[in-house]
Amino acid sequence: MTLTGHRPAAALVAAVCALLAFTAPAPAQAAPPGPDTLLGRDVLPPRDGWASAAGGTTGGARADAAHTYTVTTWDGLRAALADDPGVPRIVQVKGALDATADGCASFAADGYDFARYLADYDPAVWGRDRPVSGVQEDLRAASQRNQAAAITAYVPSDTTLIGVGAHAGITGGSLRIENADNVVVRNLTVESPLDCFPQWDPTDGATGAWNSEYDGVVVTGSTHVWLDHNTFTDGAHPDSSLPSYYGEVYQRHDGELDIVRGADLVTASWNVFADHDKTLMIGNSDSAGATDRGKLRVTLHHNLFRDVTERAPRVRFGKVDTYNNHYVVGPEAAYAYSLGIGIESRLVAEKNAVTLPAGTGAGRVLKKWKEAPVTAVGNRVNGRPADLIALHNAEFPDEPLASGAGWTPTLRTRVDDPRAVPGLVGHRAGAGRLR
Repeated sequence: MTLTGHRPAAALVAAVCALLAFTAPAPAQAAPPGPDTLLGRDVLPPRDGWASAAGGTTGGARADAAHTYTVTTWDGLRAALADDPGVPRIVQVKGALDATADGCASFAADGYDFARYLADYDPAVWGRDRPVSGVQEDLRAASQRNQAAAITAYVPSDTTLIGVGAHAGITGGSLRIENADNVVVRNLTVESPLDCFPQWDPTDGATGAWNSEYDGVVVTGSTHVWLDHNTFTDGAHPDSSLPSYYGEVYQRHDGELDIVRGADLVTASWNVFADHDKTLMIGNSDSAGATDRGKLRVTLHHNLFRDVTERAPRVRFGKVDTYNNHYVVGPEAAYAYSLGIGIESRLVAEKNAVTLPAGTGAGRVLKKWKEAPVTAVGNRVNGRPADLIALHNAEFPDEPLASGAGWTPTLRTRVDDPRAVPGLVGHRAGAGRLR
């Protein structure tokens, strides 16, 4: 971890004094100022989505030289985020930080044996009518806790976390923005963490399922969060590369981005979400009304959702504005739906572009989970105007959606013609494309 100053002499003296007072297992070292230190001062523009409401989102823009960090390792990132709590900070990420460089074996509890686990809980032995339990399940859970402790980084309030250049990112780590306010995350490639110890649940569905932990980014109980120009991907480990056991895919991924448990006032702009199953969830439980009702206000604009199976997003409770996004489904991609309408949600989907392969009905773009009204206007599918609600109701007459979310978004800086969206988003969204 390197502390990098970029202020005049007086500020550099203050930074040196702060360094002398700093105590840690591996003290940071001062480095000369350079062009990288100019990163992280950008703030969310006024009226740019829900995160601009009620005071706006500035992240660590007010950080002084002593609290501007450049990190090149996962441990360095966690140290920079934890250092000197309560002050604004800018954390610049150089290169790809690998949270699991030591491999899954480094997290395994003593005595855990995956071959033994498979033998103990084989449905032919254990059955399918009760959850797994016993020694190997206990050791699996302990191993999973070990991994969670090692790969989770907590992002505090008043922080900007930003990648330097086109190849900055995080592999195998989970960023948690938990009970924080005023956070900016930009220009990072976040490769979905792989759960080393998924749990077999024989009671999940008709044939059982493997369930995993760890999202790429979790916004939980936090407010004023801006996620911009990031790329979320499964990277080198897409679902298609995963083995199967007991006839079910050994699922090692959870979500790419979750916004849950009373999170509020979030803007996600110009990101890429790619090659994933359960992609983006806003609200994680139908029974969470006590914490989520009146919150989960999220804006998604100018994002690319490429070859994602579902949840782009799935919404519960929140007022969610989705406009000028491009949803692209390739001919080989598994596809369930894009926009999920859940309990008490108020989703507005306006002027988005959707590209579907031949034979995939446009009625599948929307998915009804619970009775809730939705506004869907000005959208285009395969270059043509499309009434997504009418198309859904025609294709799924037993699951009709009601039109009219009951509110009109006003926090928008620009709204592009949906015909221009594929080109704009394709050329400008994702990590490495900050301007």
